[in-house]
Amino acid sequence: MAVTTAGLARHFRLKKTLVEAVRGVDLDIGDGELVALLGPNGAGKSTLFRMLTTLLPPTSGSATVAGCDIVDNPDGVRARIGYVGQNNSAGENFRVRDELITQGRSHGMTRADATRRADAVLELLDLTDLAKRTPGTLSGGQRRRVDIAMGLVHRPRLLFLDEPSTGLDPHSRADIWDHILRLRAELAMTLVLSTHYLEEADRMAERVVIIDHGRIIADGTAARLKRDLAGDRLVFTVRGKAEAVHVKVPDAATALPRYLRKLAGEGAEVVTAQAIRPTLDDVFLALTGRSIQA
Repeated sequence: MAVTTAGLARHFRLKKTLVEAVRGVDLDIGDGELVALLGPNGAGKSTLFRMLTTLLPPTSGSATVAGCDIVDNPDGVRARIGYVGQNNSAGENFRVRDELITQGRSHGMTRADATRRADAVLELLDLTDLAKRTPGTLSGGQRRRVDIAMGLVHRPRLLFLDEPSTGLDPHSRADIWDHILRLRAELAMTLVLSTHYLEEADRMAERVVIIDHGRIIADGTAARLKRDLAGDRLVFTVRGKAEAVHVKVPDAATALPRYLRKLAGEGAEVVTAQAIRPTLDDVFLALTGRSIQA
């Protein structure tokens, strides 16, 4: 496994890293990228994140994150990255602002610096009005913003987000994404996230990495993966035929009129016609023969 990062040409590099759930991964992520890691439950996404954030030692291979080796210099990695796990990170019974100040202090800030930074992060994530509340009194979306704030107190250039919108209602999910994208734009951060919401990765990520059984099986923009590995489809129902006709084409929108003319010229009466664009689930299906969401 391999990884390189912040301030460098590459934000992280992995080379053939191996643990029980991740059996060999090569991955480079450049400075400023927004990368979504996709895969079914048990594919190795969270295990990979735990290795890259030094929470789980690799059994072989190498990884450089934010310019630091995860085995030789884990403290250097932790000082340079932010990590937002799937579970809530702030204490249930402590006020949000106090938790952020404590987080800053744990990174070596003076109390004055930690206080200033806590207030800045609260404002950045629209949490100032909630500063004196305890996390247990907040909504799911608000708590998730607090989790992200905890990961930003020490000004990391690289932020890992493990399933940042899981369990949230659609409005809260959209709100979290608004904040994630704004953070990236305002702070010039590199973001690496995992999600099982395929439409999020499709719309938001510049790059999609698909992992299955601990191995990367696809890596590229969502548009390129869908075009090269799944492709558009035309689906016709023709009078007198019991089954629909499926045709794989490079561009469904431009191919549809041509196929309609061809079928009409052959005397076929088309009852319905659909131009279907592929999804990332179609990409996974083409690669593995099963759905990513199964």
